[in-house]
Amino acid sequence: MAEGKKSLNFIEQIIEEDLQKDYKKENLKFRFPPEPNGYLHIGHASSICLNFGLGERYDAPVNLRFDDTNPIKEEQEYVDAIKRDVEWLGFKWAKECYASDYFQQLYDWAVEMIKNGDAYVDSQTSEEIAEQKGTPTQPGKESPFRNRSVEENLDLFEKMKNGDTPERGHVLRAKIDMASPNMLMRDPVMYRCLHKNHHRTGGEWKIYPMYDWAHGQSDFIEQVSHSFCTLEFLPHRELYNWFIEKVSNPGEFEPKQREFARRNLSHTVVSKRKLLQLVEKGIVKSWDDPRMPTISGLRRRGYTPDSIRKFADSIGVGKRENLIDVAHLEFCAREDLNKVAPRVMGVLDPVKLVITNYPEGEEEWLEAENNPEDESAGSRQVPFSRELYIEQEDFKESANRKFFRLTLGKEVRLKNAYIIKGEDVVKDEDGNIVEIHCSYDPKSKSGSGTEESLRKVKGTLHWVSVKHALEAEVRLYDRLFTEETPDAIKERDFLEFINPESLKVVTGYVEPSLKDAEVQDKVQFQRIGYFCVDRDSTSSKLVFNRTVGLRDSWAKIKN
Repeated sequence: MAEGKKSLNFIEQIIEEDLQKDYKKENLKFRFPPEPNGYLHIGHASSICLNFGLGERYDAPVNLRFDDTNPIKEEQEYVDAIKRDVEWLGFKWAKECYASDYFQQLYDWAVEMIKNGDAYVDSQTSEEIAEQKGTPTQPGKESPFRNRSVEENLDLFEKMKNGDTPERGHVLRAKIDMASPNMLMRDPVMYRCLHKNHHRTGGEWKIYPMYDWAHGQSDFIEQVSHSFCTLEFLPHRELYNWFIEKVSNPGEFEPKQREFARRNLSHTVVSKRKLLQLVEKGIVKSWDDPRMPTISGLRRRGYTPDSIRKFADSIGVGKRENLIDVAHLEFCAREDLNKVAPRVMGVLDPVKLVITNYPEGEEEWLEAENNPEDESAGSRQVPFSRELYIEQEDFKESANRKFFRLTLGKEVRLKNAYIIKGEDVVKDEDGNIVEIHCSYDPKSKSGSGTEESLRKVKGTLHWVSVKHALEAEVRLYDRLFTEETPDAIKERDFLEFINPESLKVVTGYVEPSLKDAEVQDKVQFQRIGYFCVDRDSTSSKLVFNRTVGLRDSWAKIKN
């Protein structure tokens, strides 16, 4: 039992301690509360896995709640995208909730706070309010409107609600302590006037609650037992508790806010504002561009839900912020795709190979294993003929002993096929090789069991039959930024570190078994990497996205 406790993370320890005290297991409830003002990114994936993972561990409900209190930035498109992402990761929410569901209740509570002397309408400008809040080492000054009568506050607040007050005309503030060492407790704003249509409530409301007022009360309404937030909300916990104390009755179950540290990912940015810049400036094509760290971008690139869940689980939760190398995320993708992705052959930088002693016009179909990691995956038939495509880099006219691919006078094996020997080359007028001529050993066919087939040669090449090859557009995606922390260098704009090689588009050739490949199908192009079929694919044009290479190419650069 002691060993089991050691394996718990500090969040689980909090829950276990609460269960030992006054919490009942049946009262456990969690929530994932995104604001629908952008697409979710890999950082959100960790939070999703944390909250829904706790739900699975404790057999407790988890609500998906949209904290939609800012109609200026929030859209239904983002709501729909977030729901898709959570479902794709394999999680189911108990209830779909919205902070906007509680606008009337929040307003009613605010009215009660005014009546109890706990809130007041302030007519200062936002600049004046900021000025009189003081500094962390100097107390703030009370607003000249802090001691308005209850009647005047109620009248002004109703006018704010009805839209009779211009935007920025008034705000509603909680009356707490202008000398508090926690600046968030210095009469925080609860409501502001916004004459904007809301994606769910339309033009019904002319005032909207601030996040700190809506979030904790939403937790209270839903009876969330544990509200887990990232570390920047630690100073907000005191205000979270103060607000709940004002609206709850003695003995009522109250949520508990606790904080965990963000896990930042290298070579990317996760600020929604900065991600939006990338989209609006045309640096990427969309929120789901495969170079984006968004969940939808990772999905389109070919990442699997299991790989992202494993990544989130492996980095865990902690109390200190940490930078996670994106190579670890790529490792999780490789590890999962290695188990599930069929092996196929594709040539991305082709040069023609002619087997001069193979009969012209003849072809044969060879058996190829689909996935050596999965016996149930079976095999397929791959066409072989006199003319093939191989990779340009797999041939050199002359090479040293460390080059184990094709060269003149030396032998290599063609994957699932025969042993060949380089004989000659054909060049164009500029000296570029346009054809490689070779001979093959007819008795060396893979799997035939002949003495010749058992001969050991050091190199094995992938290939595609020219006659049967399918042309494909292949998008070679790489990291979007060259700098490990592109937005951490204050004197430089993060856009200066965009990787000019983040996308390279090539025309390649793939084996005909991929003719009916469907969007999101994942494969391993042998000896190259993992790829998935992009949604731009059509019946007449295949489009593949590179998910990750077989190895970390950036490790060489760092070393």
